[in-house]
Amino acid sequence: MPLPAPFDRLRLPVIGSPLFIVSGPELVIAQCKAGIVGSFPTLNARPSGVLDEWLHQITEELSAHNRDNPDRPAAPFACNQIVHKTNNRLDEDMAVCAKWQVPMVITSLGAREDVNNAVHAWGGIVLHDVINDRFARKAIEKGADGLIPVAAGAGGHAGGLSPFAFMAELRTWFDGLIALSGAIAHGRSILAAQALGADFAYIGTPWIATHEANATEGYKQGIVAGDAAGIVYTNLFTGIHGNYLRSSIENAGLDPDNLPVSDPSAMNFGSGGNTKAKAWKDIWGSGQGIGTVKVVESVSERVDRFEAEYNAAITALSANTAPFAR
Repeated sequence: MPLPAPFDRLRLPVIGSPLFIVSGPELVIAQCKAGIVGSFPTLNARPSGVLDEWLHQITEELSAHNRDNPDRPAAPFACNQIVHKTNNRLDEDMAVCAKWQVPMVITSLGAREDVNNAVHAWGGIVLHDVINDRFARKAIEKGADGLIPVAAGAGGHAGGLSPFAFMAELRTWFDGLIALSGAIAHGRSILAAQALGADFAYIGTPWIATHEANATEGYKQGIVAGDAAGIVYTNLFTGIHGNYLRSSIENAGLDPDNLPVSDPSAMNFGSGGNTKAKAWKDIWGSGQGIGTVKVVESVSERVDRFEAEYNAAITALSANTAPFAR
């Protein structure tokens, strides 16, 4: 579908997904200046008063960039709200987002009509992340503008459905905005997401290995050194199934091949379940696409790389499918 303004001016159809701890103003601003949507979880701004400072910084720097580069305006940004009952900051953070009229709000772990209505009241749009068709239908019923199907292989909290099956099901009944998530770390994969019917590729893990990311050097190098076989899917650390770097689990003194199952009703983001290791801080989230991330570089260099790969994929696809065109 045609993208709504201001999302129709992106350099690539990409949303940089919100990364717990890792995403902050520096990363978001760099992503937006490079021409893709940058986002961050509001819970990254701690204490809560810091959120107002972050949104002021992001808004001012992007406005200055647009004044200086009228021919190359920055992409809009997004905030991620955890709408689960355990988030006691939601109302306060939503008020700050309203103050700055955040263009896009990404909601996670529950769909709430009041949150969607609040975003619409200031002119923003809402994308809700889901792991199956049932949750997707609930999100749209409650007023979300679009969906983020989190398919198998996505970093951090993730579902287990193939993107082929997931996207096909969604497009049988929903013709609105979709940002596909799951092991997307190359320009070819961005094009593939569009071929499956998505409007955006929703990319997280590659941004961890950038200079602007708020990640330790060990985490960044773990992404560079890792591959798909080094990703472990478990619900031990937060109560919700997610994908994590095997090396970080081993460094925490745990056996990645013999992890116990956590009680999903005891959801706790970052406690490490019954372990001393903390999710996101000690246990590092990562998607299966990291095999193509070979170096720590700037956000602008990574977007340049994605754009070159994307354009090369379009050229190759045109050449390879020509004999089958009718």
